[in-house]
Amino acid sequence: MGRRKIEIAAVKDPNTRQVTFSKRRTGLFKKANELSILCGAEIAIVVFSIGNRPYSFGHPGVDAVAAKFLRHETKSNDVKQNNVEVGDISRLNQQLLDIEAQILVEEKKGLEHDQILKQHQLSQPSQFKQLQDSYLELQRRVKDYTDAIEVSECLILLAQQPVVEITKQVKKRRKN
Repeated sequence: MGRRKIEIAAVKDPNTRQVTFSKRRTGLFKKANELSILCGAEIAIVVFSIGNRPYSFGHPGVDAVAAKFLRHETKSNDVKQNNVEVGDISRLNQQLLDIEAQILVEEKKGLEHDQILKQHQLSQPSQFKQLQDSYLELQRRVKDYTDAIEVSECLILLAQQPVVEITKQVKKRRKN
C-alpha cells in the first residue's frame, strides 16, 4: 500500500492541528538539514506555533544566515556564529535614539497643531482640511518611526541572543 495524497486545507480541530504542526515542523527541519548537507546551502528557518512559540533551525546557524542575509556582502568563510560586533549594536542603538528623538519632535508638532486648531475654532473649511491633512501626515510619520523602532529592537535582540529568546524580550520591554 502506498501513500495517498491528502488535500491541503486548514485543520479544524486544535489538538489535531498542534500534532500536525509538530510533525510537519520536524519534517521541514529534517528536509532543510538534508538540503544543507547535500548541496552545501546555508539555511535558516524560523517558525512560530499557534501558541506564538518560536522554533528555529539554521545551518551553519540562524544568526549566521540572518547576518549574511541582512548584509548581502558577507562571505560564507567570514560568518561568525554567535559573535556580534560591538559596532553593530552601538550603531543600532544610535539609530534607535535618533528615531525616538524624531518621534518626540513629531509629537510636539502634533500638539502644536492641536492647540492651533482649538484656538482658531476653524472659521474656514479650507483651514480645517489643511490641518487635518497635516495631522494625518504626522500620524503616518509617528507610525513609521514606531515601526522602525520595533525593527531596531528586534535586530538588537537578534544580535544579542538566539531567536528563541527574542519574543520573550520584546514582551518584557513592551510591559515596561
